[in-house]
Amino acid sequence: MEVLFLTFALLLLVIAAMAVGVIFGRKPIAGSCGGMSALGMDTACDICGGDKQICETEQEKQKAAQQAKATSELSYDATQR
Repeated sequence: MEVLFLTFALLLLVIAAMAVGVIFGRKPIAGSCGGMSALGMDTACDICGGDKQICETEQEKQKAAQQAKATSELSYDATQR
């Protein structure tokens, strides 16, 4: 019986650890240790052209599009055929 409780507690611990990983895993990927500049690539990238605000704006647009898609998949218009 002790083995059953120990196994159940271990399973709950693993599930809690996965839940914490999901909660904190919602951040966009960020550079570490200087990012591209640490590699000597301090030039403007092809996407943003050196303006970091463009990258942030594009991420916000993609996030809004994903949310809109997710809400539209949850329902449908019954008046349309």
